[in-house]
Amino acid sequence: MPHIYALSTNSPFWEGRTTGYKSFRTKVFDKFPRTGIPDYFDSIEAYDNYIKLLVKTNCIDNAKKIWWDLRVHPFFNTVEFRICDVPMTVQETITIAALFQAICAKIYKLRSQNLNFIIYSRALLNENKWRAGRYGIDGSMIDFGKEMEVNTRVLIYELLDFVDDVIPELGSRHAINHVHKMLEQGTGADRQLKVFEESKNLVDVVDLIHNEFLKGL
Repeated sequence: MPHIYALSTNSPFWEGRTTGYKSFRTKVFDKFPRTGIPDYFDSIEAYDNYIKLLVKTNCIDNAKKIWWDLRVHPFFNTVEFRICDVPMTVQETITIAALFQAICAKIYKLRSQNLNFIIYSRALLNENKWRAGRYGIDGSMIDFGKEMEVNTRVLIYELLDFVDDVIPELGSRHAINHVHKMLEQGTGADRQLKVFEESKNLVDVVDLIHNEFLKGL
């Protein structure tokens, strides 16, 4: 999730000021309860028991009050990925949705073949989430298997390699290929900041967002 979050970063401003973050939305949202990356549940039953306990103790009235970066929807048969900023363009949104779809398909394929994959703790994942929010694709994140920092762009390319074998069946190659352009031209946050650095005018930033929204469609 932090890898794709880095690709989506698109909120570098808050109350008319640069924040130093590529995604400040998450910093604002962190003030609320039951947000961020969820804990690991080893079964849907364990998750359901958690929800029942919160409802019983008047913490929440239903599971829609769970605002994690990843959640099972309480009323629809879907899994929601909520970690990302709203990307600047529709094309970027389609690409990020295709990436999440490919990850789900890949994990399902591994499980159906009785193959395991490493599950890292929430505390470790949060280290990468913070880096993604602060630096977007221009920083580095931790490869916990190698126990070392790695350029974020390199890690995103590794993610593309990881899901590559399921993409033909999904028919999403055209959408996934747009990741390369996103890495070349920068995220929405990068493009906003570039315009602001040149003009020092947030009106020009708003014009950029307006003009870019449907670009490429």
